[in-house]
Amino acid sequence: MDFDLNADQLLLRESIGKLLTARYGDFDARKAYAKQPDGFDRAVWAEYAEAGILGLNFSEDQGGFVGGPVETMIVCEAFGNALALEPYLTAIVLCGEIIRHASPELQAELAPEIVAGRRILALAQTERSSRYDLHDVSLAARRDGADYLLEGEKSVVIGGGAADEFIVSARTAGARRDPSGITLFLVDANSPGVSRRVYPTQDGQQAAEISFGQVRVPASRIIGNEGDGLRPLQAGVDAAIAGICAEAVGAMDALVKLTVDYLKTRKQFGVAIGNFQALQHRSVDMLVMLEQARSMAIYAALLAADPGTRHAAAASAKVQIGRSAKFIGQQATQLHGGIGMTMEYKSGHYFKRLTMIESQYGDADHHLRRLAEAGGFA
Repeated sequence: MDFDLNADQLLLRESIGKLLTARYGDFDARKAYAKQPDGFDRAVWAEYAEAGILGLNFSEDQGGFVGGPVETMIVCEAFGNALALEPYLTAIVLCGEIIRHASPELQAELAPEIVAGRRILALAQTERSSRYDLHDVSLAARRDGADYLLEGEKSVVIGGGAADEFIVSARTAGARRDPSGITLFLVDANSPGVSRRVYPTQDGQQAAEISFGQVRVPASRIIGNEGDGLRPLQAGVDAAIAGICAEAVGAMDALVKLTVDYLKTRKQFGVAIGNFQALQHRSVDMLVMLEQARSMAIYAALLAADPGTRHAAAASAKVQIGRSAKFIGQQATQLHGGIGMTMEYKSGHYFKRLTMIESQYGDADHHLRRLAEAGGFA
């Protein structure tokens, strides 16, 4: 199989790399972005829109550029390498996949706004008791004439502070953990009854706790079919897992290079510590774990468009990504010594982001259980 990128994909990798280097090449710039109210710079988001990056997952009729999972992988890997803060993964990859299941009218309304960077979406799905189970939903949606009334709370909504609208999973029928009876609603973040508490996460990004108190939502804002929300929700999360695996590879690649450079320059007993064979072996082990993760990220991307295989492929990739991220992060911190623990140095921030990635959308143990229950590797 040919894993080489074509000319357009190489051009995309070059252009997104140059853009992110210009905006994140100075680590102090990232710190300044993180202090802004949204947790990122809206001007940088507008630059992504101008460069066409926000339109990769949308058709030309919707103002997009008809990219696929490989193009998404390229962009997400570049984001991980730069430690970018913008909510590309959630707003474009995750929510973009979910709204493919919306009505043509709703897609025609949303897609051009998203592509132009004028509207940001976030998924409000996790609840305090749900952990990683997408079907564990207790937020209730009660029919009231032509509308629905939403009542409940959602937790750890990534990018929730900057979102203009939320895709909310709500229960319209059945018990709390039933796979059926889940419906997805598109809710204006400024609707009466919606309140949010925004807070920083350990990796420098933002999340929010969202409360819905008798929030009125028209039936026309349902995504997909009533009671069948788990299917588009799972499709979106599978796409996000493929994207976040690529982001993790980008972060791990940068962290391995940062560590090797440090071993070449840090001197002890008058020689660079990279000359010590034991440390050379540990850096090689880091490289091996990186390449294993890269292979699985490519595997997840190549199968992301196949509804029959993407679920197992995403779980398989997430297992390896979690293990590689933990190993590389720990080794990098130990090999850097004290400087690896400081807020001023970049390596610790890569490790924090990798730690968050390991638990986002299910950790390695969760996905390994899913694979075992399904009969093994994809």
